[in-house]
Amino acid sequence: MSGMDLIGFIVVFILATYLGATLIGRVPPTLHTPLMSGANAVSGITVVGAMAIAGHTDYGMLGTVLGFIAIVFAMMNVVGGYAVTDRMLEMFKKGPQGGAK
Repeated sequence: MSGMDLIGFIVVFILATYLGATLIGRVPPTLHTPLMSGANAVSGITVVGAMAIAGHTDYGMLGTVLGFIAIVFAMMNVVGGYAVTDRMLEMFKKGPQGGAK
């Protein structure tokens, strides 16, 4: 991997981080729960991409380590997102378990 590739990866990472933080910061609180399912799907795509990068031998040890870290963080996001979505949906169920009656 050349120095220009690394600089390009870093630039894309910084721009994606800034864009993601800006977009999430502008979402009203009432829309967070409905948008969580879409975010979980995007995180699932991230897991697949990270697995491809971690298993690709051209990137060496750095690619494997960064791919593994990306897999761990994306899976934490997927599992946490589904857990929160399940808790939020539980509030709308009728009956003794749910909050709405």
